[in-house]
Amino acid sequence: MKYSGWPESGELVVGRIDEIEDFGVFVDLLEYEDKRGLCHISEVASGWIKNVRDHVSEGQTVVAKVLEVDEESVQIDLSIKDVNDHQRKDKIQEWKNEQKADNWMELAFGEDLDDEKYAGVANVLLAEFGSMYDGFEQAAIHGTEALEDTDLTDEEVDAIVETARENVSVPYVNVTGYVDLQVASPDGVDAVKEALQAAEGNGEIPDEVDLEVTYVGSPEYRITVRAPDYKTAESHLEESAERAAAVIAEHGGSGEYHRERHTEEE
Repeated sequence: MKYSGWPESGELVVGRIDEIEDFGVFVDLLEYEDKRGLCHISEVASGWIKNVRDHVSEGQTVVAKVLEVDEESVQIDLSIKDVNDHQRKDKIQEWKNEQKADNWMELAFGEDLDDEKYAGVANVLLAEFGSMYDGFEQAAIHGTEALEDTDLTDEEVDAIVETARENVSVPYVNVTGYVDLQVASPDGVDAVKEALQAAEGNGEIPDEVDLEVTYVGSPEYRITVRAPDYKTAESHLEESAERAAAVIAEHGGSGEYHRERHTEEE
């Protein structure tokens, strides 16, 4: 996706050097339609520069900071030296992510997707999530729920979710906790089975969360949760243990949640 407008002062942009002169380099802005910037030789690198070609080459992809934009004279002044390594790495990754999202748009709506349709969907994702990539990522994690408050049609939502689920590699985290279940009643075995079913959510765990309860050694059970982020994972971990403890309590037993595994010496 290329923006039709102008970059703003202070913005980081990705560009390709397409011409080198003694006084500086011209940079084709890869994120904007028909926009070209100039990086004066004094902004190419720190210190005195004898030959600008010692620092950059034609065809090189660079990240630059926008110093000034003059729309009347169609001039964009850039600085390459004002971008540190961390900013450069993050911006390149952001740009690559948006290229991926651009391809996903074609997968979702077909290669013959017209500009008006593309812009309509893209603008919704940008307004809601900040980028198209983040919109697809949230759709992969949360499904249609992630897009239910947008102005997209049901068909558009379904197309995005289906494409996201098939193509987006979602970052997940894993957390583990333990619950001790003890009950002295005659139906103790059945009570524990019921508690474990409750711990596993009775089939009501969201699609983006994987939760598993395994036996460690009486009376200890391990709860493992895989979720898109730590906050979600920790929440489901604690709720799982609470459900199990509540069931055991109904049968006159007790349940205790802890994060570390109990050893035999303990």
